[in-house]
Amino acid sequence: MAAPREVAPVESARRPELDAIRLAVVLGLVFFHTALVFDPRDDYYVKNPQTTDAITVLAGLGVVWAMPALFLISGLGAWHSLRRRGPGGFAVERLLRLGVPLVFATLTVIPVPQWLRLRAADPGYDESYPRFLLRFFDVRLSLSNFPFVVRGEQFETGHLWFVVLLLAFSLMLAPLVAWLPAARVVAARDAVAGATARRGVLLLAAVPFAVILAVHEMEEAYAGWSRWAYLLFFVYGFALAADDRFRAAMRRDAVPAAVAGLLLFLAVGAGLGTVGGEPFTDRTPGAVLTRVLFGLAGWCWLVAILGLLDRRRGRVAGTPGAGSRSAYAYLATAALPLYILHQPIVVAVAYFVVRWDAPIPVKYTVIVAVSFAVMFAAYDLLVRRTRVTRLLFGMRAEPAGAPRKPT
Repeated sequence: MAAPREVAPVESARRPELDAIRLAVVLGLVFFHTALVFDPRDDYYVKNPQTTDAITVLAGLGVVWAMPALFLISGLGAWHSLRRRGPGGFAVERLLRLGVPLVFATLTVIPVPQWLRLRAADPGYDESYPRFLLRFFDVRLSLSNFPFVVRGEQFETGHLWFVVLLLAFSLMLAPLVAWLPAARVVAARDAVAGATARRGVLLLAAVPFAVILAVHEMEEAYAGWSRWAYLLFFVYGFALAADDRFRAAMRRDAVPAAVAGLLLFLAVGAGLGTVGGEPFTDRTPGAVLTRVLFGLAGWCWLVAILGLLDRRRGRVAGTPGAGSRSAYAYLATAALPLYILHQPIVVAVAYFVVRWDAPIPVKYTVIVAVSFAVMFAAYDLLVRRTRVTRLLFGMRAEPAGAPRKPT
């Protein structure tokens, strides 16, 4: 298979709603990770002395769809990148856009939350940050937890597990695309796309997610989904981009998917509240059923969100003004840098705020507000303004004449 360009013609117009979803998820993670500071169950880096379930219940609404959406959208983007660059060029581009920021962030910002965890847990802990770094980077290689092959007592990839998985999936995809016979891919695509012409068939694509979560369980460290479910979301995104019939099916089935997704999500909530034990990993019938329902709900939510947004985009008339275009261009490129920056900043802000004698709503609001202010200041002043820092955070070089900030 020479390149995806030979497999299927697809609509090439940019879909701004996908950038909007990506940015909404990244910004939503500030709210979500701040909620974990007050969650009585999660072992987050910094914990408030008083906790509550209320904030986490609201934040949990995003768990079922948010990170899967990032992988699905990344798969869609991978299709178009492969069409332009071919498998070899795609692999090089992924190494630059994901591998470089992964290494840079691991060496600079990723150790910060782990060091603050030790300081928050033990008031007597006085190890300096440079000395802690020696222990953090005392690592070994192991394939037992692929693709997380670097292991150590203190070492972690932190929230960059998303970048690790996305890079691994991309590098797995490139040689597969080069090897697969194009004719067979076209035949398979046409058969599946033809089947989705029937109402509701697209929703059956949720079944493999249910099977994965039943067999491989859920991984709390990776936002509640299995890494192999994320691989499937990525592959689905790649396949969906290959034929506009899939996109049409999403628009058509968006409403029934929304209804099914809501009902399944309510059933998951009931299951988590009644099965006891560890529903993410237990093999009891109730736990397995809850995970199955979670897998089905995740796909339904994605079909509903993407389909409904695509419908709305088709109905919106007019051309956005220059100010809107400038703000959109500014924010659309910010997703990965903001993702890299957000958790160390949230943890650092929370480390000081949890010491206050103030109600939970006040502390939560302050952590969110200050974290956003610091994130965007760091992005605008330290990341986006030079070619070197843009490279280190996975951004393309700024085009000549591009606006410096939204107007």
